[in-house]
Amino acid sequence: MPWVALAAYALFLALAFGLRSMVHYRRTGTSGFVPPSAAGPTEWVVGVLFGVALLSGVAAPCLQLAGILAPWHTLETAQARAAGGALYVAGLAGTLWAQFAMGDAWRIGVREAERTTLVARGPFRWVRNPIFSSMLVATMGLLLLVPNAVSALALLALLVALEMQVRWVEEPYLTRVHGASYRAYAARTGRFLPGFGRL
Repeated sequence: MPWVALAAYALFLALAFGLRSMVHYRRTGTSGFVPPSAAGPTEWVVGVLFGVALLSGVAAPCLQLAGILAPWHTLETAQARAAGGALYVAGLAGTLWAQFAMGDAWRIGVREAERTTLVARGPFRWVRNPIFSSMLVATMGLLLLVPNAVSALALLALLVALEMQVRWVEEPYLTRVHGASYRAYAARTGRFLPGFGRL
């Protein structure tokens, strides 16, 4: 289902990045994107991995459509496609829910000088990074829709990028900014899944 996966990927990018940035700009006058000039070396590595994930996600269905890349036939089943579609829809819905639950505190990246609100409502009541968790779920869904080595690379690159971003950039930043409040929040909520990765 490469055409379906390509359309689904485009829809995810349009809603999770395009629409959310547009709404944020109308509310705050900024896009919510932290420019590369504000990023440190870890953020640069994370940015490269995000780029690999994005490009691989687009390339996977395109290469399969062109006949350059063969799918993994063991996952070319109706059950796998149904599971992939369900995971994608759940991941997209979860991403949008978590993004809008953040309100004006939503950002892509971290600017050290900024002091945003600590959000603990909506899905953030159970998981500290529900946007990232949902992105991984959607990407797993796309892997099942287009099961090949490049879509697997997209999932792997995204997973490593998110782990690095959360552990080495966002958690230290939030601890510095919110101190005991963040530590108490992190002690009762999971990192990506409820109950797992509590600090």
